[in-house]
Amino acid sequence: MQLSAQGLLQRPRRRAVQADVVAAIERMRMLQIDTIHVVARSPYLVLHSRLGHYPMHWLDEALAQGRLAECWAHEACFVSAADFVWHRGGKQHRSHHWAHRNAERVHRENRLEMDALLAGVRASGPVRAADFARRDGASQSGWWEWKPEKRWLEAWFALGELMVVRRDKFQRVYDVAEKVLAALSPPFDAQLTFSLMQQRQHFIVESVRALGVTPAAWIADYFRLKPRVTDAELAPLLASGELLAVPVEGWNTPGYVHRDHAALLQKALAGRLRATHTTLLSPFDPLVWDRARALAMFDFEYTIECYTPAAKRQYGYFVLPILHRGRLVGRLDAKAHRDIGVFEVKALFLQPGVQPSLQLAQVLAKTLAETAQWHGTERVRLGRTRPASLAPLLRAQWRRPSLSAP
Repeated sequence: MQLSAQGLLQRPRRRAVQADVVAAIERMRMLQIDTIHVVARSPYLVLHSRLGHYPMHWLDEALAQGRLAECWAHEACFVSAADFVWHRGGKQHRSHHWAHRNAERVHRENRLEMDALLAGVRASGPVRAADFARRDGASQSGWWEWKPEKRWLEAWFALGELMVVRRDKFQRVYDVAEKVLAALSPPFDAQLTFSLMQQRQHFIVESVRALGVTPAAWIADYFRLKPRVTDAELAPLLASGELLAVPVEGWNTPGYVHRDHAALLQKALAGRLRATHTTLLSPFDPLVWDRARALAMFDFEYTIECYTPAAKRQYGYFVLPILHRGRLVGRLDAKAHRDIGVFEVKALFLQPGVQPSLQLAQVLAKTLAETAQWHGTERVRLGRTRPASLAPLLRAQWRRPSLSAP
């Protein structure tokens, strides 16, 4: 059910259209943002896992057209304009998130400069961090070396005074919140306000909807809620019929299902949900961003190693989980060399117990070729595999006329 709720149960049945971008984000309830781009940046890759081949600029256009907005949710995320009213809560709602706490500290320490910056944006219009020259001559290799204006812009964004009106080459373009809110579609209703309890209950219910089926213990992570959600807290939602409870094999607590998934639940109980999709996942895909959930659901132990020193990495810098017919069967370390048209698979690892069969090689070779083509890197270059016997099976498939050759 989790795969179906996330749009990952089956391969797309038709070619994507532009409206599918917002629809997919509404289905997940949010789309996490990350800037690493050794392959397509995470938000584009998450959408590709669900939509197949689509133009990446559709996401940028949806933001610029006001059909999406950026905010802090799980982490920095895109959400639909229709959902944004729930994220535009008061200070209490955001105060537990690390980004908001950090922004408050930055403002306390730089109040005069930040207030002047905000007044400047209000008077002059949209601005990028790149519009401010560095004064210290340092390179920008990480968040800890951001120039002051970038930190101040991000702080005002977290505090809600600035919003992202669009992105230029994935760089945020900031404007005052009231201007961005006025351009959202559907329109933002400033008169619609919610109590802290209403917001929490909404995000609990939407987390259950996005997860398909979940124990109480996994709910809070989805929207970074504090404190943790308990079975006792969910009891009123069961009584109202908004949530359903179901026993799940191997769980010692109830599984919770949103009432909109009642028909899906009946299919699952009847054994009529068949996972057929094979795709590569971003490390920041909602399916795997909760490492404890990925381990419990898929027996898949996963760590993002791009933040680990190279000598200590087990699998690679930016490792993509491989979803195959309802299982996480392996992972690969990839890099898209766009200048020479090569999609490099530096290393590919199957999970223990997963056999490198011809059938798996056929599907995986096709998936890799399609992902490479979407990146604009037509040729696939394969490095080492584990087990080693997988490599010749994949290369044999790429020699077929219908697939790109390595």
